[in-house]
Amino acid sequence: MTRRAVVIGATGQIGRVAVGALARDGWQVTAVSRGGGRDEGWPEDVRVARADREDDAELAAAVGEGCDVLVDMVAYGPAHARQLTSLAGRVGSAVVISSVSVYEDDKGRNFGTQEEPDGFPEYPVPMTEAQRTVRPGEDSYSTRKAGLERELRAAGEQLPTTLLRAGAIHGPHCQTPRELYFVKRNLDGRTRRVLPYSGESRFHPASVHNIAELIRLAAARPGSRVLNAVDPDAPTVAEIARAIDAVMGVEREDVLVDGPPPAPTVGDTPWSVPVPVVLDMSAAERELGYRAVARYAETLPATVAWIEGQLAGRDWREAYPKMFQTYGDLFDYAAEDAWFTA
Repeated sequence: MTRRAVVIGATGQIGRVAVGALARDGWQVTAVSRGGGRDEGWPEDVRVARADREDDAELAAAVGEGCDVLVDMVAYGPAHARQLTSLAGRVGSAVVISSVSVYEDDKGRNFGTQEEPDGFPEYPVPMTEAQRTVRPGEDSYSTRKAGLERELRAAGEQLPTTLLRAGAIHGPHCQTPRELYFVKRNLDGRTRRVLPYSGESRFHPASVHNIAELIRLAAARPGSRVLNAVDPDAPTVAEIARAIDAVMGVEREDVLVDGPPPAPTVGDTPWSVPVPVVLDMSAAERELGYRAVARYAETLPATVAWIEGQLAGRDWREAYPKMFQTYGDLFDYAAEDAWFTA
């Protein structure tokens, strides 16, 4: 019996890998994106459809008469959840990408409070899905993801949904690749880099390949559940830097700082957090029989090559505008040199 899957956001970072994983597992896949594009790595029998997920009619047309599983990479907020549940009569189950940012600590601190004095959350290590989450709302990415989760969890058996709380997603096609911080420095010949918190920061990465494996397993085992989605290892920022060096064939000096970044735009890497953010994957192993298919260092060559290709002949802010918007100036070499001199 043919199983049909519809993947929304199919040409994005996770979607490209997930479509391939489902197709190779025997699913008849319809890959939905705004451009209706196709990845060269997909099997030939993958169907493509053009639809803007903000347009209810276009999305409903892409789903057609129905599917066994609807996989949504780009759902964001309660409105998108209601859009999905409106299709429940034609959809057997759903798998939806959420985020680790929905968690808050026992003092009510979360990613939205991290810029406040003593505002960075201190989570259990490792953190399970039982950890409390932020109150749903419309004021931030985290609260809107929490609203998405609340609506879909309330749907229950009407639309059984697996919500995957992803960590620091990495892999080719990322619009905000954290690895850019070290890749560009190496390309620019920077021989030293400042790492705050003694280089021990850990922000749990999540490979697109491991997320795709979770999607594949959840699609075959429908249910209403929330699962963490991260890699089997959570390397420190210093370990990440050295792993990127190894891929690029260079050696660099780490200048370790005991405490936060020593100056604005100096040492504030996309992984630099004062306390660990590390997730537990026991629930996915128990409920889905999940086993990771990739480790961080193993996936780096493809990620580094992709970033190098995107940077070729372009200013990094042109290649990665969302990265600049999110993190600001990551390459203020004048400020770094002034700090080194001082």
